[in-house]
Formats: sequence, C-alpha cells, structure tokens
Amino acid sequence: MTVEEERIALFLDYENLAIGAREKLNGLAFDFKPLAEALAERGRVVVRRAYADWSYFGADRRMLTRHHVELIEIPQRMGVRKNAADIKMAVDAMELCFERAYLTTFVIGTGDSDFTPLVHKLRELNKRVIGVGVKASTSELLPPACDEFLFYEALEGFEEPERPKRRAARPTKREQPSTVVERPVEVVAKVADVDDLATLVSQTLAGMGRGTGDVALASSLKRALLRKDPTFNEADYGFRTFGELIRFLESRKVIEFGKSGATSDPEIGLPERGGTGDDALALLRTVVAELEAKGAPALMSGLKNQLRKHQPAFSEKKLGYTGFLQFCKAGRARGVIDMELDEAADDYVVRPGATPGD
Repeated sequence: MTVEEERIALFLDYENLAIGAREKLNGLAFDFKPLAEALAERGRVVVRRAYADWSYFGADRRMLTRHHVELIEIPQRMGVRKNAADIKMAVDAMELCFERAYLTTFVIGTGDSDFTPLVHKLRELNKRVIGVGVKASTSELLPPACDEFLFYEALEGFEEPERPKRRAARPTKREQPSTVVERPVEVVAKVADVDDLATLVSQTLAGMGRGTGDVALASSLKRALLRKDPTFNEADYGFRTFGELIRFLESRKVIEFGKSGATSDPEIGLPERGGTGDDALALLRTVVAELEAKGAPALMSGLKNQLRKHQPAFSEKKLGYTGFLQFCKAGRARGVIDMELDEAADDYVVRPGATPGD
C-alpha cells in the first residue's frame, strides 16, 4: 500500500521574513534554499508565491525566481506601508483552499500574528498548516496556532553570519589592563535537556495509551509531540533524525519497541518490566519500609521528598505518570505498597506491600 504524499502550497509574507532576517540576524539576506529543502522532505510543493513590493528587493527577486517562486507585486503607494500584502496573501490562500481540493498542506511564511485567524480557518477546513518565521521576530501567538512551526535559524543549511568582533578599548594612563577574562561575544545556545525530552515522550505515550492502546507508531508519536509543541525539533536535543532519537530513548529504557510495525516506523510503548519504572517502584517500597521501621507510617504528603533524598532526580512524570498519586496507585496495584486514606489526617497512609518490587 503506497502512502500518498503531501501536496503543499507555500505563501511567503516576504517583507516580514526579509526584514526579520536582516534586523535580527546581523544583516543576513533571506535565503530560500534551506526552506525549499525542508519542505521537499515533507511533500511536493505545487504552489510557491511570495508577496512584497519588489522594488525594495531587487537581489531577492532573482534568487526567488531561480527557485521558481511566483512573485506577487504589492506596491506601497505614496511611501506608506499598508497591510495590502497581508490581505492579498490571505485571500489567495483561502481561494486555493476551496478551489484546489488536492492541496493538503499550507505553509505560511511570516512572523506576524495577524495571520493567526488565517491559520485557524485553514485548519478548520482540514488543512495542515506549517508556519515559518525568523525566531527573534516571530510573535509568540503564531507558532501554537500551527500544526508545525519551522524557525528559519533552525533549518538545515542555514549559516548564521559571524558577529563583528568588538575592538578592545585602549586603557588610559590611569587605568591598568584588567586581568579578568571576558566572556566571548558569541553566546552559545542552551542545549535542550535530554531528561526533559524523556519526560515529554513518556507523558505523551502515556496519554496516547489511555486513548488508543498500549503502543503507538513512531510517526504517531512525532505528530503528537508536534501538536503539543509545534516548534518541537529533535535536532534541538542533538539528534539527526526522529528515528535516532527513539533508538536512544529505547537504549535508556524510557520506551520499548513493540513486536509489529515497519522498521522505519516501529511500534513503541512504555516499558513494562525491567525499566526505570520498576526501579522507581522498588525505591518507593524501600523508602516506605525505612519510614515504617522508624516507628511511624509514611504519609503521602511528604513521601515524594523522601524519595528525592535517595534519588534527587526522581520524577514520576519521567515515567509517564501524571502525578505522584497515580504513581503510588501503580505501586499499590503491583503489590509494592499498601495505601489507606486516613480521614482524620486528610492524607494517605502508605505501608510496604507484599511484593518486594525488585
């Protein structure tokens, strides 16, 4: 059975992208090639349109023409910038949505939140919407409205220009050269935490499992992650592909592969035995037993802090549980602990169960 490829219509609010790149990326000219390659990986681009007053973008016209982008002229009369380009682009997108039923995906290149209603309407009409924008000049309202959002700076093939070096000021006769080493001008972007990734994937798989079953296809997981955060990108965590990411999580026993599914799109689920969940439940029983040995039963209200004294990085959310109470109920279901509600204390009393938990 062949999978039908996505058919994409691309609309660029070019003035927004070009000015955003120039002002926020050290004078860099917008290059269409990284975006073209990113879209080629997602489907077949059958419509390419860019909207601007092209008298201001002479060099860009030649670059876009080489990439077969149709240039829509929106002249700015009397030197006053109107929103004519925005209106024309929105009207054209809606027209194609109704007239070209074969289009499955609309790509809106802009950082302007004024296009949010257009995104909502396209999605309402069962079209997938991918947004594209320069990160530093994109409104925070726009990415959550899209099915997926691509930041121009994060596209493969993008090369950020070097920042100009600061010239050190000469010390005056009264001033002595400082011996303190200054930080470099370039600030390295913070790498996303892999532990946060494990938490996100576990929670997402747990939610999908409650709705559809114990396992899900890797492609379904990726779509669910993008629905949660349209800016999600495995490259932010240091992985070249999503498959590489899930293989890493499988080696860490955050997830496990199912018995069916294609090699390129395997079934994945949360580990049942021998994973980090079993280790955490064993730790739970150990801590409860230690507290009971001191002469007083453990109360759930302070139990999580007690676990963190033994394992500072403990988090039930990394294991796919929505809260600590759900984690303890899982321990009770497996016989690791017993729980009883004490109405006088308005809290659960927790005792060691019959199962050792190891």
